[in-house]
Amino acid sequence: MTSTPIAMATRREQAVRAAVQQGLLGPDQPVVGLLDVAGIRAAAAGLRAAFEEVVAPGTPVLHAFAVKAASLVPVLRLLADEGLGCEVASPGELALARAAGVTPDRIVLDSPAKTAAELREALDLGIAVNADNPQELDRLGALVGHRATPPTPLGLRINPQVGGGSIDALSTATATSKFGVALQDPGAREWVVRAFTERPWLTRLHAHVGSQGCPLELMAAGIRVAYELAEEINEAVGRRQIDALDIGGGLPVNFASDEVTPDYREYAQLLRNTVPGLLDGRYALVTEFGRSLLAKSGLVLARVEYAKSAGGRPIAVTHAGAQLATRTVFAPDAWPLRVAAYDAEGRPKAAGPDGPIAQDIAGPCCFAGDLIARDRPLPELAPGDLVALLDTGAYYFSNHFAYNSLPRPGVYGFDATEGEVRFATVRPPQTVGEIVAESGAAYALGLTRLR
Repeated sequence: MTSTPIAMATRREQAVRAAVQQGLLGPDQPVVGLLDVAGIRAAAAGLRAAFEEVVAPGTPVLHAFAVKAASLVPVLRLLADEGLGCEVASPGELALARAAGVTPDRIVLDSPAKTAAELREALDLGIAVNADNPQELDRLGALVGHRATPPTPLGLRINPQVGGGSIDALSTATATSKFGVALQDPGAREWVVRAFTERPWLTRLHAHVGSQGCPLELMAAGIRVAYELAEEINEAVGRRQIDALDIGGGLPVNFASDEVTPDYREYAQLLRNTVPGLLDGRYALVTEFGRSLLAKSGLVLARVEYAKSAGGRPIAVTHAGAQLATRTVFAPDAWPLRVAAYDAEGRPKAAGPDGPIAQDIAGPCCFAGDLIARDRPLPELAPGDLVALLDTGAYYFSNHFAYNSLPRPGVYGFDATEGEVRFATVRPPQTVGEIVAESGAAYALGLTRLR
């Protein structure tokens, strides 16, 4: 009998139960990251379909996943299997993309602080580069030399300065953002046009407005600015020198429920209405979505080690705190997470006869503010129970904060079909020995020998 796909929430519950039964989580491994492979595939398919619906037939479109959102080689390989490339912002991320088998022609290098060695490597490999500023553009020019056609597409990032969203740290198109050439600064627009006219090898324009907290309308407004600038430059040089636009990513994620909103189709339709010329086939497109492709498909599952109270406030002490949910702990208003309760067997835990009890969910880090949730109504948690931090497939367990030398948890992808859950290792749990080695054990006597 052929198994059929099941709903996201049902897959999640089956995976939690199976993780306990199969020993991925327990007293000796009290925290784990889980990724729903079917959910990731569905998100990638939704992205492709949304843009296929609005772009002219035959338009080249590269969806380059922002590697910072999940710096895990098996995840990058899965996305590559779904037709996505990679957007990288460091030598490490580039190495991860290449280890995942992503070919150079499907990789884009973005970063505000690229070294000459990084730029040279990208040119040698044939990786597309978006320069961030005039000095970097000069550095690229020196490497390109007198070649009219460099071995890889080269572009320039501009800051359209259309404003910020509700999370300032993730708003990249404010008046003072560190990214790109600030287009509305005095003389900047004229400099950009001149930069292209003087560099025939410069063929792309890049803009990215921001991510979480940025409304779609703001994102589309920034892309419209980039498109209009590309049209102006091409008219100034008298030919279609700019042949591709990199429109970044940044689709916000709904962290309040299982509903996927906004979705890629909504954004693509908005672009069609706001910037129709962008999609008529004259420009190749590059996107750089990250969080929105993975967040809904991941959860952190942690064991409750102790349940206590302080000043009448119930506190569940778990093994998931700032080392995993760094943004949630330090900026809880901007990054709230849903928490689901399970019993020790991995079954959803029901509230008692008096209903949910408001309690704090604390992490293992040795500082008072290490709280995942405060005064959150949940079934009363007891030692051995489990808590799931939902919507954590992007950033949370792939960008570890090594506070207290806590180990990185194991990460496993799962495939849940009716009656069966199968797991595949994405990253094994970090061992204590690995922590010691990473912390300079081989050089233990080095400082004592200095005089």
